[in-house]
Amino acid sequence: MKNRPETLSRRSWIHRSAGGLLAAGLWPGHLRAAGNGEGGNFRFIVLNDTHFCSDACPGWFERVSKSILALDPKPEFCLLVGDLAQDGGKDELGPIRDFLRQLGMPFHVVPGNHDYTPQNDRSIYDQLFPKQLNYRLDHRDWQFVGLDSTEGTKYSNTKIQPATFDWLDDHLPKLDRARPTVLFTHFPLAEGVRMRPLNADDLLARFTDHNLVAVFNGHFHGFTENLYGGTTITTNRCCAISRGNHDKTTEKGYFVCSAKDGEIVREFIEVRPS
Repeated sequence: MKNRPETLSRRSWIHRSAGGLLAAGLWPGHLRAAGNGEGGNFRFIVLNDTHFCSDACPGWFERVSKSILALDPKPEFCLLVGDLAQDGGKDELGPIRDFLRQLGMPFHVVPGNHDYTPQNDRSIYDQLFPKQLNYRLDHRDWQFVGLDSTEGTKYSNTKIQPATFDWLDDHLPKLDRARPTVLFTHFPLAEGVRMRPLNADDLLARFTDHNLVAVFNGHFHGFTENLYGGTTITTNRCCAISRGNHDKTTEKGYFVCSAKDGEIVREFIEVRPS
């Protein structure tokens, strides 16, 4: 089942600070996209909460892989926003890495609270997914920022840790404020969504003067959509056979996202277990 496409609007900052450019048809994102006619147009995948842990998981992820590989046009990369595993072990994180490799496209992940072992150890994730904690990547004319929003294995009443804010304060000034930007992190950042970190507002406030188009989150297994200024913040149903959805829905799947002209059109793709 495919839900109707959902359009994510550009951040209102770009309208306020670049009104003259917009009026002249010279918004910076459009200028970059016009360079080769395709620079700002591409598709990508967003998965969340795969929770690899049971004997049913290999067959399930074969179905997910088949669904993704059948997409036309082919997505250019994949984001996985945390809880790759259930208990953070190599026997769980290793197969998820293999699944991502089989997609034949670059993948970028951030950790979730279930990517720690029950002993609060994240070393296996760090070994198998090096340098995928707090980082920035550029794709065509867009900027993507991946952030660690975990506090060990805690799942509620959490706080985003100082190391993440330190990294962000160091790297955010290096971003182009006008270029369309996407943030992806595990814990939900939108107000009113269950299990939101207690200091989520402190993180979002740092992007006030940036063209933050979209934020993709997981942790809450269910579809939510909220606006923060002109930024759309979403969570999605989990892409797991081993866990259910918190909102009591039964659909499982992922987002396929189309970026064009500084906006994103997002579509939910359902994957059935059999």
